[in-house]
Amino acid sequence: MTAIVQAVSLGKQVLSGGQPLTILFDVSFTMSSGESLAITGASGSGKSTLLGLLAGLDVPSSGTVHFAGADLFALDEDGRARLRGELAGFVFQSFQLLPALTALENVMLPLELQGVRDARTRATESLRQVGLIGRAHHLPRHLSGGEQQRVALARAFVVHPKILFADEPTGNLDAATGAQVIDLMFELNQLQGTTLILVTHDELLSKRCGKQLHLADGRVVQR
Repeated sequence: MTAIVQAVSLGKQVLSGGQPLTILFDVSFTMSSGESLAITGASGSGKSTLLGLLAGLDVPSSGTVHFAGADLFALDEDGRARLRGELAGFVFQSFQLLPALTALENVMLPLELQGVRDARTRATESLRQVGLIGRAHHLPRHLSGGEQQRVALARAFVVHPKILFADEPTGNLDAATGAQVIDLMFELNQLQGTTLILVTHDELLSKRCGKQLHLADGRVVQR
């Protein structure tokens, strides 16, 4: 399999009270196309910091990340943003839908930003895949939490990302709805061959992933 994400000796240090504080220590791993990874650990263990570094949303103090062979931190901020736009999709705990746009318009948005001409057709099909074609013209406030997260999944997958980063994707959902969203995420993953990298406290979601990376106090540990 082709390596799509490679973390190389990633470390993150910040100043706290004028003193250096290390949040993440020397994290390395490789992900191939279509694989799935759950990043787990207690609150404050460095999970979200690691996800931000892997996505190029934050800059490491040491080490680097390779996206499809490209050194993410050899690029400037604009270059990292372009690479993310070409390769990555995102799903967040808080859904991050634009409240003034309908479900369909939210899914169309990343395609329109890329200048895709058949954005409406592709977005409609993506909503169909997540079972929400009947809610296409509803605003987010008229959708349940589970429906909003399915719209967020449709939006993330509509651009056919090579990598999907998800931060606690079931965190705001009840157990039954969360399980439905997990099923849907893995169905789309298999359909498109997307690499999944997930931060989660959800044991069911963690066990569904092919790989697990457990953090404690910023270090990778075995469970």
